[in-house]
Amino acid sequence: MAQWQELLRRNLVQGRLDELYEMEFPRHIRHCMSHCIESLDWHSAAVDANKACLSFKTLLMAVKQQWELSVQKNCIWPGPDFQGMQSYLEKNFGAEPLNLAIILSKCLQEEKKILATASGTQKYLFGACQDQTWSELDNAVLQLKQQTSEVNKEIKSLEVLYENLDYIMKNWKIKVEQCAELTQSKAAVQEGCLKQTNFISQTKQRVLMTIGNILKQAEQIIAALTDVKLPEWKRRQQVSCIGSPADTSLDHLQEWFTAVAQVLMQMREELHKLRDQNKKYNNAASSLQEEAEKSALSLLQKLLAHALVVEKQPVMTNLPQRPLIIKTGVRFTAAVRFLANLPEFKCRFKVEPFFDKDVVEATTVKGFRHFAFSTGNSKVLDVDLPDGGLGAEFAHMSIKENKGKAKGSCQGRLAVTEELHIIKFVTVFQHAGLRFDMEASTLPVVIISGSSQASTAWASIMWYNMLSTSEPRNMSLFVEPPPLTWQQLSQVLSWQFLSVGQRELDVNQLCVLKDKLVDNPDDLIHWSKFSKNESAWIWIDGILDLIKKHLVDLWQEGLIMGFVSRNTTEALLQEKQTGNFILRFSESNKDGAISFSWVEHVNGETHVYSVEPYTKKDLAGQSLPDSIYLYSLRSEENVSRNPLLYLYPDIHRDVAFGRYCTFPANETPKNSDGYVNRNRNCSRDPTQPSPPPQEAPMDTSTELQQIIEELFDDICDLPTSPTWAPSPNFSGPLFES
Repeated sequence: MAQWQELLRRNLVQGRLDELYEMEFPRHIRHCMSHCIESLDWHSAAVDANKACLSFKTLLMAVKQQWELSVQKNCIWPGPDFQGMQSYLEKNFGAEPLNLAIILSKCLQEEKKILATASGTQKYLFGACQDQTWSELDNAVLQLKQQTSEVNKEIKSLEVLYENLDYIMKNWKIKVEQCAELTQSKAAVQEGCLKQTNFISQTKQRVLMTIGNILKQAEQIIAALTDVKLPEWKRRQQVSCIGSPADTSLDHLQEWFTAVAQVLMQMREELHKLRDQNKKYNNAASSLQEEAEKSALSLLQKLLAHALVVEKQPVMTNLPQRPLIIKTGVRFTAAVRFLANLPEFKCRFKVEPFFDKDVVEATTVKGFRHFAFSTGNSKVLDVDLPDGGLGAEFAHMSIKENKGKAKGSCQGRLAVTEELHIIKFVTVFQHAGLRFDMEASTLPVVIISGSSQASTAWASIMWYNMLSTSEPRNMSLFVEPPPLTWQQLSQVLSWQFLSVGQRELDVNQLCVLKDKLVDNPDDLIHWSKFSKNESAWIWIDGILDLIKKHLVDLWQEGLIMGFVSRNTTEALLQEKQTGNFILRFSESNKDGAISFSWVEHVNGETHVYSVEPYTKKDLAGQSLPDSIYLYSLRSEENVSRNPLLYLYPDIHRDVAFGRYCTFPANETPKNSDGYVNRNRNCSRDPTQPSPPPQEAPMDTSTELQQIIEELFDDICDLPTSPTWAPSPNFSGPLFES
């Protein structure tokens, strides 16, 4: 089922593929029998009638087995209509199994093409040449290590040559004294020693030139790491914080930083050996050697100065999908890593965090708030990461506001959720004659004092991280916030739905949002329109919360059209059969709600009806699939029926929602008071909508539970709180759209 599941995960079962299945083969059979379909060789069967017949019988048997299994489990209703699938296959392909093989071969091939195209697009978005550049760097580092090994051998051979020459020169005089006849060979010995000395000098010169080449190559690699690869990783981490599925692994960077640091430290050791040889045998150091020593030291310092990075950006445990938001007095975590992972660096460096260190805005922006850490948070870099990395996790950080330190008038100051702050992690590198400061800064964070500010704070985080793509960070961005293009905003909004519901927005959904957000011919969206007052973001964020709490599976499966206007809904349903329905998000409820609209054709007239939206409170009492199955209309003749039969475009209700129902088929569901749930009673034609419901009072129990979780999540695992206030298990009156 891997191929079909991957298509669903990437939101690709739409458009061209949807049209293909609508014309060629029922999509619900492809969905329910994915494992069996993908296990058979339909490509071979498409050109071999015998194989086609065998594959057809295998599929038919698998459908029959699924039907029998559902009967044994007492899951006849609700669930996939396996009997209907069997009848369809026998009726349409029983006489010509080869046709089925040809169709499925074509469909599977088309699926692979769509997956390949999507994979190529994603690779383009996050670095099309990444594999190639990684390979090039791997090769360059490997060559560097090989040359370093050769230099080590050459210097060892130099030491042997020096020792031999020194032995001959020191022992010659003794041997002459013992045997006067050796005096005649003095000239020959001196000539031999001179040749040996010249050979040593040439070898040393060659070694120094090799070291010089190694350092030049190391300089190029370091430039690629510090100026290209590290900023690329930081950008990937930045967009991953706002929902992008970008790869933020540090494995490659750590491997390169470690290898180059090891080479440079070994070069310094080899140069030190050459200096010792010069001193021991009374040779002057060449200018080439002095230049190499300075270069090795400078390169090592440059590399290590960039080796400290923030591996995990600040995040509160109760908002794991929304990092960079910090609430005063609430625990948050962050982690740093030192990329040059050498054994000699273990437990040598103490890292300390500082709040708003060197932030100019702290003294220039009116009313800028000042904060401090509640407790000391210094950590020692140690190899305690799962992959053996050299890092430190700050798992119990919290901040408090210094009320008396704010300077300037509050008039004209930035809003709390527009004020940006930085945490810097600082340590001193002191090793092998080197001493310098190392720093790593987090991305800008937003400090809130109440949970109600989290939504607008997240809008600021998204806006900032789509606009500010390089260092140094623009901490005053919201003093005069630049607009976003629709391309930028649509991407980050789509990431939010991917992060929450494992499915991005499709083209049609984005078009609906564009109509709501963009009124500029240049496709620009201004910060004030997006975030202020009754903004579109508050509405979108309410829907995200609705999906997260109640609709993740349905959204991931692509069963919710969601963003579609009432007029478009009516147009889509007009030509569909009676009972076809669409799930759409309420456009008026800012807290997030979902409704369904269905079509009925009666006496030559077409009517599209919509139910009053289901809120989070409604869905907490009864899930949406249960509500769809239990929804019924009672006619004037006192006959009940469920008008919801086929999910748009033509997916049977059982196929779409059967597996998500939570009550047994033979049991009538009851609400929390023990009563049987109410049916929706209406006349033949549903009534017009009633006035919109008044805003419900604040649920203080939820707010209290949130405070408890924020304060004590790190101490104990609290059980889920019971529902303290009863939730209605029904929606309000119907209305015709």
